[in-house]
Amino acid sequence: MKCNAVSKEAVVIICYLVGHEMLREKMTTTMAASRISRKLFNLLPVCKKRQHISIQYLNSQISNSTNHRFLSSSTQESYDIVIVGGGIVGMATAREILGRHPNLSVAVLEKESKISPHQSGHNSGVIHAGIYYTPGSLKAKLCVEGVELLYKYCDENNVPYKKCGKLIVAVTPEEIPRLEGLLKRGNENGVKDLKMVESHEIKEYEPNCVGLKAIHSPHTGIIDYAEVTRSYGRTFEKAGGKIYTNFEVKSLDVTKESSPESSSGITHPVTVRGDNQAVQCRYVVTCGGLHSDRLAELSGCNREPRIVPFRGDYLLLKQEKCDLVRGNIYPVPDPRFPFLGVHYTPRMNGDVWLGPNAVLSFKREGYNLTDFNLKDTFDALSFRGLRKLALRNLAFGIKEMYRGFYIGATVKQLQRYVPDLAREDVIRGPSGVRAQALDREGQLVDDFVFDSGTGDLGSRILHVRNAPSPAATSSLSIANMVTDKVEQTFQL
Repeated sequence: MKCNAVSKEAVVIICYLVGHEMLREKMTTTMAASRISRKLFNLLPVCKKRQHISIQYLNSQISNSTNHRFLSSSTQESYDIVIVGGGIVGMATAREILGRHPNLSVAVLEKESKISPHQSGHNSGVIHAGIYYTPGSLKAKLCVEGVELLYKYCDENNVPYKKCGKLIVAVTPEEIPRLEGLLKRGNENGVKDLKMVESHEIKEYEPNCVGLKAIHSPHTGIIDYAEVTRSYGRTFEKAGGKIYTNFEVKSLDVTKESSPESSSGITHPVTVRGDNQAVQCRYVVTCGGLHSDRLAELSGCNREPRIVPFRGDYLLLKQEKCDLVRGNIYPVPDPRFPFLGVHYTPRMNGDVWLGPNAVLSFKREGYNLTDFNLKDTFDALSFRGLRKLALRNLAFGIKEMYRGFYIGATVKQLQRYVPDLAREDVIRGPSGVRAQALDREGQLVDDFVFDSGTGDLGSRILHVRNAPSPAATSSLSIANMVTDKVEQTFQL
């Protein structure tokens, strides 16, 4: 049985009381190596003479004699690699690293009480096929690879999903050339079995949907990404990984690593500290999502690209109306606007989500209209990149805020695709918050961003600062890429 330093102290005291000399000698030798406080050793003869001492008194003396330095050097767990962030990208990366390097010790630190608490557990749950993305881009490549890997993983690990398909519907003549461009993109990206359907054919897939033309994507699906993340966590732990919850990282420190011939024993020079706990490691990979810029700042990185939180509010179809749609119904993206627009999304539990809008969230993890955090709000509004984005898209932003407050305005947009939808068919639903990376000119950062930091600490850290949508669909292919980067950066 592995015994931590405080437990060893207690055992030594008990040994003095009951007279187990051999065990006492062995345990005190072990403690000497960990520099136990002299105060406790002075206490032991007194305990032996008195032959009686309360457990509460012993605990208080042990606690008083165990200073911060002793805890940080002797009771901390040590790992080869620590992943900060228990979302879908962090968990996928952790299991991929451990899968390739089973002899390494790997841990994941998650600040909430469970994994997948934020973006990974607050999203539409769509498995994207890879239609929208620029041919040859990393996003396109990772999505097309990722969707195949995800379906295969789910089949092998009994994670439920549904291939319910998707229609991307053009409802005005102006949208048809853009729709044709999307079909060309999808085919160039290698998306399987895409088909352009005419107006009368739309009803074969969606009886209540109208449009001039549509793209049908049969391999688009739906899934519960929170369950996917939990499954990644289970396979990671089964392989020997460790997950810490309620561990919010507050600081990262580094000491000089011992040379191979040294006897000082410093082989895990990075200390990752939370409020009341810490772990030591050789290397750190951060996958912080909504807090990726703040985590990067801990190792001396520039805050830019800055994470600006955008909340998306969904409506819910009432249960008796859920048969209005069979699969995903999406609009043709408008290149003038930064976000996609409202759509119909079935859920694994039988619900149908409608929306979302896209508005600035005044709290990075704020899922309600009235959620507010002063630090997060000041952080966003003081950033020139957000101000530039807002000025360029002022009319769009006002409309999105209006639709957030007035359900009827959102329903009107949705009726373009399903005219039978009525205001009384919907109720307010859940919300999600997207970690949108912005540069200082107000441009959405649409590519992956990796960073490290400065000095000795920077050489031992890899920050995944931006993993853009569709990161959940692409989580396994992203994990492959990040692990390649980890092997290259840390020379594993």
